[in-house]
Amino acid sequence: MHAFRRGVARYDGNRYKKTFSCLDQYLRMTFAQLTHRESLRDIEVCLRAQKDKLYHRGIRGNVSRSAVADANERRDWHIHADLAQALIRTVRPLYADEDLGLDLDNAVYALDASTIDLRLSVFPWALFRSTESAIKLQTLLDLQGNIPLFIHISDGKLHDVNVLDLLILEPGAFYIMDRGHVGFERLFTLPRTGRFFVIRAKSNAKYRRRYSHPGDESGGVRCDWAIALSGVKSVRDYPLPLRRIRYHDVQTGKTFNFLTNNFAIPAQTVADLYRYRWQVELFFKWIKQHLRIKSFFGTSENAVKSQIWIAISVYILVAIIKRRLDSKSNLYTMLQILSLTLFEDTLLALLVTRIKSISDTAYTH
Repeated sequence: MHAFRRGVARYDGNRYKKTFSCLDQYLRMTFAQLTHRESLRDIEVCLRAQKDKLYHRGIRGNVSRSAVADANERRDWHIHADLAQALIRTVRPLYADEDLGLDLDNAVYALDASTIDLRLSVFPWALFRSTESAIKLQTLLDLQGNIPLFIHISDGKLHDVNVLDLLILEPGAFYIMDRGHVGFERLFTLPRTGRFFVIRAKSNAKYRRRYSHPGDESGGVRCDWAIALSGVKSVRDYPLPLRRIRYHDVQTGKTFNFLTNNFAIPAQTVADLYRYRWQVELFFKWIKQHLRIKSFFGTSENAVKSQIWIAISVYILVAIIKRRLDSKSNLYTMLQILSLTLFEDTLLALLVTRIKSISDTAYTH
């Protein structure tokens, strides 16, 4: 609450409507996320059905859909973005001891983007192509706990490679990226500042081999080369040597070409690091399936960004609850528990214990 109030004060969030505060807005929108409400009218009807229990849950005053709609349109989305960032700073230490199964002491982050399609006639500010609109979520995921460390919401036209300009990079960390982020001028900033990257090479990349290490055919590593870029622009943008690893995944039958600026770790570890990049894909899939970020309660840029940042804060809150209760249940199970017990007086710890005992009984039988 201290972080939330600080954000409200920073952006003067309560200047518009004294009887409907930023906290009122946040609680109603959080209720919509946790219970998967479909519309503002849906929120209004469900809250009025529970009117005798609202006060003791902190929900005060008007529950009309017009009040929520007005707040989403007018109150600065940065309030909710700041709250989500404060929650991220809280949750990261809780998952700092999570083992990725890699023989690395470095932090590992996955960078990727997800596009949400929108109707051009309803969201003209998010122009993507001449006939459609879209927003893009650029996300840097901390793979210890699958916590989004950085999120940038833009229209669909922002190219993935430009996001590297927005990141504050951590020395000694690994950044795992797909081909969309290949921009050698920007990648060159990583080794100069002590960061490492693993990225898929584009098929048209020009290079010359300097020397090679023996591959491990049984493990999937087909070649492990030190290369120098030879394209006119790429050699100017990235004059340092690179490591190129060709890896064949026996499970999928696919062959991948990876580029990295780290020459010390085993080639198999490079392939394993890239495999973890799929965690960010699973993160996008999870929040799209279980939270409200594909359809929106407002049409303005401010309303859309407010809803997305509130959804992210809900994701982080559930992750905090899971770790603080030391629950073995996954985030989906925790979300389902919360969705049905928001107006109950039973302690969350007891509800989680009940779920565990039911699971243990089912497994035993």
